[in-house]
Amino acid sequence: MFGAILGDIIGSPYEFDMGNKSKDFPLFSEKSRFTDDTVMTIAVADGLMKAGPDAADDAIRECITDAMHYWGEMYPDAGYGGRFLTWLITGSREPYHSFGNGSAMRVSAAGWMARSLDDARRLARLSAEVTHNHPEGIKGAESVAAVIYLARQGHSKSTIKDYIVTEFGYDLSRTCDEIRPDYYHVESCQQTVPEAITAFLEGEDFEDVIRTAVSLGGDCDTLTAIAGSMGEAFYGIPSVLKFGVYDYADDKLIKVLDDFENYVYKI
Repeated sequence: MFGAILGDIIGSPYEFDMGNKSKDFPLFSEKSRFTDDTVMTIAVADGLMKAGPDAADDAIRECITDAMHYWGEMYPDAGYGGRFLTWLITGSREPYHSFGNGSAMRVSAAGWMARSLDDARRLARLSAEVTHNHPEGIKGAESVAAVIYLARQGHSKSTIKDYIVTEFGYDLSRTCDEIRPDYYHVESCQQTVPEAITAFLEGEDFEDVIRTAVSLGGDCDTLTAIAGSMGEAFYGIPSVLKFGVYDYADDKLIKVLDDFENYVYKI
């Protein structure tokens, strides 16, 4: 999950098309911060740990919903989207048929906790359904978790790409150079997840995945969180970057990160 959170922090200054669409930028600055992407990534991890991967579907959804409300109330100003913020404020426990990219940005724990590809997709689907129960919202979450799981298992990028195209129908034929000029801030899974996957596929190491994702622009913190979650699973993260999380996330968030790493190691 460090990859998703690093992507969020590093991408945060360039959100809303505030970057120069270049790979040449400082990874960290006084404007770097964690956003709702980090908070909800932590929430999904917390909910999955509390439920356990073998719990019934309803129990997992309940635990994730509880965790999202708990962490959302703890960090009310993290920058949530309008519909999700309403869901938090009203204490709702009902999904609202969203296909926003929030389901994909927060899903990385599912890919790490899973013990099979089917399990990764199941946990991702459950994490999405509590709010983003539109088919595209579920598809976005499942595809990202699938990439993470396949990368963890040592599959090649070509195998991963073929699986995503075949199973989810995303168009991954464009290069980042082709995407970049006309890409803009958009918050749907349909126009974020394929671009994030492409950035991951083109990246030559973890840092290059991050820089490539940021260079696309758009909803930059979310796109880079998604790409970073996949980049971590494939490449790992250099220690100097991983410890950058500790400079920007507070102790409460860090504790869940550390607990999750220990949890995954044991299962």
